Amino acid sequence: MLFVRKNIMAFSGLFLCVFLVVHLGGNLILLLPSDISHNLYNAYSDKLGGNVFIKVVSIFLYLSIILHSIYAALITIKNKRAQGKKYLLNNTIESSSWTSQNMGLLGFSILIFIIIHLSNFWWRIKLGFGEAVPLDANGLKDVYLVTTELFKNPYYVLIYVVFMIPLAMHIKHGFSSAFKTLGLYNLSYIKKIALLGNIFSIIVLIGFSIIPIVVYMRGL
Repeated sequence: MLFVRKNIMAFSGLFLCVFLVVHLGGNLILLLPSDISHNLYNAYSDKLGGNVFIKVVSIFLYLSIILHSIYAALITIKNKRAQGKKYLLNNTIESSSWTSQNMGLLGFSILIFIIIHLSNFWWRIKLGFGEAVPLDANGLKDVYLVTTELFKNPYYVLIYVVFMIPLAMHIKHGFSSAFKTLGLYNLSYIKKIALLGNIFSIIVLIGFSIIPIVVYMRGL
């Protein structure tokens, strides 16, 4: 049963990494000049919202988040009870790192951020709760306005950037651990995967952090 849980964790985690790449790519539109990014970002959001394939992928995304969170909690609890058996690791050097010993805590921090993030965007834009989302000049939901207005709040920007740190740490360790769980034990490949995970975690940290900071600075 633990084998199944770890494989679900690995697959769902890698799927979420793919989502982060796509999500970051779309959000980078916000770094363009406002006269370009406004219409482009709204058109991009509208295309995503109306695409059947994206809707199906979104279902898998939500399921991945739920499964990843549940099984992470179960594995963390089991490892605590095992007294020393660490999260998805097999060697003592990695097991001694703070990140490897606290993947559950990092994951819980990320879950809190996801809830905060969804309550400010998805809850309002997708479900229609709270203040109505205005339309832009083209009759599309002005997701750009909602996003930039939120990023003009220094407290939200601070929260957003701070929570990118545990996300990056979680990815840094979890990326290579996922491939180990799926059976990749060749030392040469593991080192390359670990390097790729490190690079990816840095890209996620800098990429997602710089967007709200730039939007906030523009509004000063």
